[in-house]
Amino acid sequence: MIIGVAGHIDHGKTALVKALTGVEGDRLAQEKARGMTIDLGFAYLPVEGGQTLGFVDVPGHERFVHTMLAGASGIDFVLLAVAADDGIKPQTLEHLAIIDLLGIARGLIVITKADLTGPGRLAEVEAEIQRAVAGTALEGADVAAVSTLTGAGIDQLRARLVATAIAETTRPAQGRFRLPVDRSFTLQGVGVVVTGAVLSGSVHVGDHVMISPSGVPARVRSLHAQNRPAESGRAGDRCALNLAGPDVSKETVQRGDIVLDPGLHAPTDRIDARLRILAHEAKPIGQWFPVRLHHAAAEVGARIVLLGDEPIRPGASADVQLALDAPIAAAAQDRYVIRDVSAQRTIGGGVFIDLRPPLRRRRTPERAAQRAALALEDPRSAFGALLETAPFTADLAIFAGDRVLSEAQTEELEKALSLVVLPAGATRFAISAARWRDFMTSIMERLSAFHIENPDLQGIGREKLRLFLLPRLPAPAFLAALQKAAREMAIALDGSFVRLAAHEARFAPKDEAAWEAIAPLLGGDARFRPPRVRDIAAATGRLEGDVRRLLKLAGRMGLADEVAHDHFFLRPIVHEMTDIIAKLAGAQPDGAFTAAQFRDLLGNGRKVAIQILEFFDRHGVTVHKGDLRRLDPRRLDLFGAPRPSSGADGGESSPVGRPDFKSGWGSETVSGGFDSHSLPPNSLFPPRGGT
Repeated sequence: MIIGVAGHIDHGKTALVKALTGVEGDRLAQEKARGMTIDLGFAYLPVEGGQTLGFVDVPGHERFVHTMLAGASGIDFVLLAVAADDGIKPQTLEHLAIIDLLGIARGLIVITKADLTGPGRLAEVEAEIQRAVAGTALEGADVAAVSTLTGAGIDQLRARLVATAIAETTRPAQGRFRLPVDRSFTLQGVGVVVTGAVLSGSVHVGDHVMISPSGVPARVRSLHAQNRPAESGRAGDRCALNLAGPDVSKETVQRGDIVLDPGLHAPTDRIDARLRILAHEAKPIGQWFPVRLHHAAAEVGARIVLLGDEPIRPGASADVQLALDAPIAAAAQDRYVIRDVSAQRTIGGGVFIDLRPPLRRRRTPERAAQRAALALEDPRSAFGALLETAPFTADLAIFAGDRVLSEAQTEELEKALSLVVLPAGATRFAISAARWRDFMTSIMERLSAFHIENPDLQGIGREKLRLFLLPRLPAPAFLAALQKAAREMAIALDGSFVRLAAHEARFAPKDEAAWEAIAPLLGGDARFRPPRVRDIAAATGRLEGDVRRLLKLAGRMGLADEVAHDHFFLRPIVHEMTDIIAKLAGAQPDGAFTAAQFRDLLGNGRKVAIQILEFFDRHGVTVHKGDLRRLDPRRLDLFGAPRPSSGADGGESSPVGRPDFKSGWGSETVSGGFDSHSLPPNSLFPPRGGT
């Protein structure tokens, strides 16, 4: 158990720690000379059963409240010291406010220097204390009077702390490891050592960790837990870690950094939070109000961005967005405190809600509902409520990281909520089982209706389908949902088009006969240099306009692609050419190839080879620069079988989810091979506002 000792300057905190533990908390020469605590002091008390109580003695002077805040992180139990002769003083009230803002609800009030007064004065001080703690986290806490000079009450207080430590359940160590650094130093023959209280998880000798927010990797060479050499430390222990690594030095690890599980390294400089302003503040807090933000052992400048219409009045609470001057390593549900920029007073504090808030549309009802869900302390309740707000899906991996959940805890959450998880690279979109059923019903009904109305089309464009469906998933989540539905054989993905698995685009009987006569002319040995429309018309004795109409229809059905004007290639031949390009690019040391190399592999003329490559350039399969081209493998599925996702944006070549893709009717991929020479059919592209 970590015990913090707080209170006004010269109220006997350091003497109290020494009386309880026998250890002098003031370790600096300046502290001993001035008779006041300047930095954090630490002491330990071994007890029966192998436990060790850790004490953190924090400065009481108003100029060192920022240091007090650094030591308050990780405290399990607080002793609020009040001198019997002085009673409640300004820093007593400020320390009490900070204890309340940090949510430290377990503690005792200790009246020190009891030998200086009589019973009447002790009763007055106790009554004064009870009035001060009313409405705070320490309301109802017991009061004990002690004297470090005579020893009165010290043994009883020590026994009570030991009994509390034995009776209290230790912090769960299921989460991932985090330790805020409150001291960093070097020892000769050892190297860099950092100390702090473990907030969550556990750490072992040999573990690889990350120093955040700097991102410096390190390895735990050795450690002490509760002032004893150990192989591991866990949540609730004060630990000293000996860190090693090529970039690890005393300068690279500072107070305020957090040593953590590398998977948690995700610094943020913008946070949505719940903020409570202390009642004694003189003025409301307005828009863009500057403050100093204290989180764990870190201190950083910040601005308050109001998410409501009115300033936050003293004693009131509201949701805000915190815009930080520098990124910090934080977790959702972490506590924080804000002070004024002159470091004269504590203004308020609260709890972090969302570490990845949007910059825009932060005041919408939908965003307010998301914040209300994320504000719930229990992860299961919070994530379940989040999935009931628009857009009805969320990244489970990000949520688990921000809540410091282990893999086992994340799996338990997934099972408890019966989530449908849609993996897309490192992203794991989650949707509730009920919403997934609604989504699948909606997609099947929409595709069925589309095929009835358009039997000759291969399918509907992905983005158009996404805009039709409810819930309307974000584009990356929608792609992951389509891939799951395709794996379950409910639908099929043809490039940028979606269809029912059983659907086949069909010609009318008259067109079917014409296609059977024309298709062979586009294949065989001449497949890489097929005849143009006018040549096909002459060869078959048909009107040129009829042949062109039929080939355009074949394009919409996914049977052919118009590579150049009036120059159609069968879709399987386009597949074959994409494979040839992939092999050609793979055979080059730098992946770049020339048009001449491609022409030689096809055995056709330079003009046709250039037209084919320009077709692939238009659709991003190849990237043309100078005389060379390179393959973009992410785009290969436009003209072949869909490839598995490889990134958070869905990983496929569909424009949906790309940063340069603008959703809407006018930006729908052109049907029939997505060719810019072909005009989309009216049934696929109604005017804006049409149905």
